[in-house]
Amino acid sequence: MMLSEVTPVPGASLPLEEFKAHLRLGTGFGEDSLQDEVLLGFLRAALAAIEARTGKALIIRDFSLEVRHWRDRAQMVLPIAPVQAVSEVVLRDVSGGETVLDTALYRLEGDAHRPRLRPSGNLLPEVPAGGLVRVSLQAGMAADWGGLPADLGQAVMLLAAHYYEYRADTGLHGGCMPFGVTSLIERYRSLRVTLGGVS
Repeated sequence: MMLSEVTPVPGASLPLEEFKAHLRLGTGFGEDSLQDEVLLGFLRAALAAIEARTGKALIIRDFSLEVRHWRDRAQMVLPIAPVQAVSEVVLRDVSGGETVLDTALYRLEGDAHRPRLRPSGNLLPEVPAGGLVRVSLQAGMAADWGGLPADLGQAVMLLAAHYYEYRADTGLHGGCMPFGVTSLIERYRSLRVTLGGVS
Protein backbone atom coordinates (compact mmCIF):
# COMPACT_ATOMS: atom_id res chain seq x y z
CA MET A 1 0.00 0.00 0.00
CA MET A 2 1.35 3.42 -0.94
CA LEU A 3 -0.34 6.72 -0.07
CA SER A 4 0.92 9.80 -1.92
CA GLU A 5 0.05 13.45 -1.51
CA VAL A 6 -1.04 14.78 -4.92
CA THR A 7 -1.60 18.43 -4.01
CA PRO A 8 0.59 19.78 -1.18
CA VAL A 9 -0.74 22.28 1.35
CA PRO A 10 -0.31 25.73 -0.25
CA GLY A 11 1.88 28.15 1.65
CA ALA A 12 -1.01 30.62 1.80
CA SER A 13 -2.94 28.11 3.93
CA LEU A 14 -0.26 28.04 6.63
CA PRO A 15 -0.43 30.53 9.53
CA LEU A 16 2.88 32.28 8.91
CA GLU A 17 2.02 35.58 10.60
CA GLU A 18 0.44 33.80 13.61
CA PHE A 19 3.58 31.66 13.88
CA LYS A 20 5.80 34.76 13.87
CA ALA A 21 3.68 36.24 16.66
CA HIS A 22 3.87 32.94 18.57
CA LEU A 23 7.67 33.07 18.35
CA ARG A 24 7.60 36.76 19.32
CA LEU A 25 9.75 37.71 16.38
CA GLY A 26 10.41 41.41 15.93
CA THR A 27 8.40 43.39 13.38
CA GLY A 28 8.76 46.71 11.62
CA PHE A 29 12.20 45.97 10.21
CA GLY A 30 13.20 45.75 6.57
CA GLU A 31 14.09 42.07 7.01
CA ASP A 32 10.67 40.98 8.37
CA SER A 33 10.24 38.41 5.59
CA LEU A 34 13.83 37.15 5.62
CA GLN A 35 12.98 33.96 7.54
CA ASP A 36 9.61 33.28 5.89
CA GLU A 37 10.73 30.23 3.91
CA VAL A 38 12.47 28.75 6.96
CA LEU A 39 9.40 29.31 9.14
CA LEU A 40 7.12 27.80 6.50
CA GLY A 41 9.41 24.77 6.45
CA PHE A 42 9.01 24.30 10.20
CA LEU A 43 5.22 24.66 9.90
CA ARG A 44 5.12 22.07 7.10
CA ALA A 45 7.31 19.68 9.12
CA ALA A 46 5.12 20.08 12.20
CA LEU A 47 1.94 19.60 10.14
CA ALA A 48 3.36 16.42 8.59
CA ALA A 49 4.41 15.07 12.00
CA ILE A 50 0.98 15.72 13.53
CA GLU A 51 -0.73 14.08 10.54
CA ALA A 52 1.55 11.05 10.79
CA ARG A 53 0.87 10.65 14.54
CA THR A 54 -2.90 11.01 14.21
CA GLY A 55 -3.54 9.43 10.81
CA LYS A 56 -5.56 12.55 9.96
CA ALA A 57 -5.11 15.02 7.12
CA LEU A 58 -5.56 18.48 8.58
CA ILE A 59 -5.93 20.66 5.48
CA ILE A 60 -8.14 19.25 2.69
CA ARG A 61 -6.16 18.14 -0.36
CA ASP A 62 -5.88 15.35 -2.93
CA PHE A 63 -4.20 12.00 -2.29
CA SER A 64 -3.55 8.88 -4.34
CA LEU A 65 -3.57 5.40 -2.82
CA GLU A 66 -2.13 2.38 -4.65
CA VAL A 67 -2.67 -1.19 -3.47
CA ARG A 68 -1.55 -4.47 -5.05
CA HIS A 69 -4.42 -6.49 -3.60
CA TRP A 70 -7.43 -6.00 -1.35
CA ARG A 71 -6.95 -7.27 2.19
CA ASP A 72 -10.69 -7.80 2.26
CA ARG A 73 -12.80 -7.52 -0.89
CA ALA A 74 -15.82 -6.64 1.25
CA GLN A 75 -14.16 -3.38 2.33
CA MET A 76 -10.96 -1.37 2.01
CA VAL A 77 -10.01 0.58 5.15
CA LEU A 78 -8.45 3.82 3.93
CA PRO A 79 -5.19 4.82 5.67
CA ILE A 80 -6.10 8.48 6.15
CA ALA A 81 -9.09 10.34 7.57
CA PRO A 82 -11.41 12.08 7.27
CA VAL A 83 -12.03 11.32 3.59
CA GLN A 84 -14.27 13.89 1.96
CA ALA A 85 -14.71 12.08 -1.37
CA VAL A 86 -13.38 9.27 -3.54
CA SER A 87 -13.06 10.76 -7.00
CA GLU A 88 -11.82 7.75 -8.95
CA VAL A 89 -10.92 4.06 -8.65
CA VAL A 90 -8.72 2.66 -11.39
CA LEU A 91 -7.65 -0.95 -12.05
CA ARG A 92 -4.26 -1.23 -13.77
CA ASP A 93 -3.18 -4.50 -15.35
CA VAL A 94 0.38 -5.86 -15.59
CA SER A 95 0.91 -4.25 -19.02
CA GLY A 96 -0.16 -0.80 -17.78
CA GLY A 97 -3.66 -0.82 -19.25
CA GLU A 98 -6.14 1.03 -17.04
CA THR A 99 -9.86 0.62 -16.42
CA VAL A 100 -11.77 3.31 -14.56
CA LEU A 101 -14.43 1.71 -12.38
CA ASP A 102 -17.99 2.88 -12.67
CA THR A 103 -18.82 4.90 -9.53
CA ALA A 104 -21.94 2.76 -9.14
CA LEU A 105 -19.68 -0.18 -8.16
CA TYR A 106 -18.36 1.34 -4.92
CA ARG A 107 -19.21 3.82 -2.19
CA LEU A 108 -17.39 5.75 0.52
CA GLU A 109 -18.32 4.97 4.10
CA GLY A 110 -17.21 8.00 6.09
CA ASP A 111 -15.71 7.69 9.55
CA ALA A 112 -13.64 10.05 11.71
CA HIS A 113 -10.91 7.42 12.22
CA ARG A 114 -11.35 4.54 9.75
CA PRO A 115 -13.18 5.49 6.55
CA ARG A 116 -13.83 2.62 4.17
CA LEU A 117 -14.28 1.99 0.49
CA ARG A 118 -17.09 -0.52 0.17
CA PRO A 119 -18.59 -2.31 -2.82
CA SER A 120 -22.13 -1.45 -3.83
CA GLY A 121 -22.68 -5.19 -4.21
CA ASN A 122 -20.98 -8.04 -2.36
CA LEU A 123 -17.30 -7.62 -3.27
CA LEU A 124 -14.90 -5.06 -4.68
CA PRO A 125 -13.70 -5.92 -8.22
CA GLU A 126 -10.77 -8.32 -8.37
CA VAL A 127 -7.33 -6.75 -8.84
CA PRO A 128 -5.67 -7.96 -12.09
CA ALA A 129 -2.77 -10.39 -11.53
CA GLY A 130 0.45 -8.39 -11.33
CA GLY A 131 -1.54 -5.16 -11.42
CA LEU A 132 -2.85 -2.73 -8.85
CA VAL A 133 -5.70 -0.48 -7.80
CA ARG A 134 -5.32 3.30 -7.63
CA VAL A 135 -7.82 5.19 -5.49
CA SER A 136 -7.92 8.97 -5.94
CA LEU A 137 -9.40 10.69 -2.93
CA GLN A 138 -9.75 14.00 -1.16
CA ALA A 139 -9.07 14.06 2.57
CA GLY A 140 -8.76 16.64 5.29
CA MET A 141 -10.48 18.22 8.26
CA ALA A 142 -10.72 21.81 7.02
CA ALA A 143 -10.33 23.82 3.83
CA ASP A 144 -8.04 26.32 5.55
CA TRP A 145 -6.20 26.92 8.82
CA GLY A 146 -9.07 28.84 10.39
CA GLY A 147 -11.37 25.82 10.06
CA LEU A 148 -9.17 23.47 12.09
CA PRO A 149 -10.06 22.48 15.66
CA ALA A 150 -8.22 24.87 17.98
CA ASP A 151 -6.31 22.10 19.77
CA LEU A 152 -4.86 20.70 16.55
CA GLY A 153 -3.88 24.14 15.32
CA GLN A 154 -2.17 24.81 18.66
CA ALA A 155 -0.37 21.45 18.51
CA VAL A 156 1.09 22.30 15.09
CA MET A 157 2.14 25.74 16.33
CA LEU A 158 3.81 24.31 19.46
CA LEU A 159 5.65 21.62 17.52
CA ALA A 160 6.82 24.07 14.84
CA ALA A 161 8.11 26.35 17.63
CA HIS A 162 9.89 23.35 19.19
CA TYR A 163 11.56 22.61 15.84
CA TYR A 164 12.53 26.27 15.51
CA GLU A 165 13.97 26.55 19.02
CA TYR A 166 15.98 23.32 18.72
CA ARG A 167 16.93 23.63 15.05
CA ALA A 168 20.65 23.34 15.81
CA ASP A 169 20.32 20.48 18.30
CA THR A 170 21.31 17.14 16.79
CA GLY A 171 21.08 15.27 20.10
CA LEU A 172 17.31 14.71 20.07
CA HIS A 173 16.27 11.16 19.33
CA GLY A 174 13.81 10.06 16.65
CA GLY A 175 10.16 10.34 17.60
CA CYS A 176 10.76 13.14 20.11
CA MET A 177 7.60 15.17 20.56
CA PRO A 178 6.92 17.57 23.45
CA PHE A 179 4.39 16.40 26.04
CA GLY A 180 2.12 19.40 25.43
CA VAL A 181 1.83 18.42 21.78
CA THR A 182 1.14 14.74 22.46
CA SER A 183 -1.55 15.60 24.99
CA LEU A 184 -3.29 17.92 22.51
CA ILE A 185 -3.39 15.32 19.73
CA GLU A 186 -4.15 12.25 21.87
CA ARG A 187 -7.91 12.27 21.28
CA TYR A 188 -7.39 12.33 17.50
CA ARG A 189 -5.26 9.20 17.41
CA SER A 190 -7.10 6.07 16.31
CA LEU A 191 -6.65 3.00 18.51
CA ARG A 192 -5.38 -0.10 16.73
CA VAL A 193 -6.10 -3.49 18.22
CA THR A 194 -3.22 -5.90 17.62
CA LEU A 195 -2.22 -9.33 18.92
CA GLY A 196 -0.18 -7.60 21.60
CA GLY A 197 -3.07 -5.41 22.75
CA VAL A 198 -4.12 -1.85 21.98
CA SER A 199 -1.58 0.60 20.50
